Amino acid sequence: MMPLTFAVTGEENIIRKIGGTPEVKKHLSDLGFVVGGKVTVVNTLGGNLIVNVKESRVAIDKTMASKIMI
Repeated sequence: MMPLTFAVTGEENIIRKIGGTPEVKKHLSDLGFVVGGKVTVVNTLGGNLIVNVKESRVAIDKTMASKIMI
């Protein structure tokens, strides 16, 4: 397992675990980041990530991305 921040651009990954406070977990869940879901990093800009998750493109900062384990 490794944080989403280390994912290879363009490679599809399965979300294994989501860490953080209950508020952070709820926020990520609302964005579509759920355990067992697929996520693909589209681009990295200054440490922040643009990802495809549940047929949507979402931008998240590196702090949030580090809480998503793949």
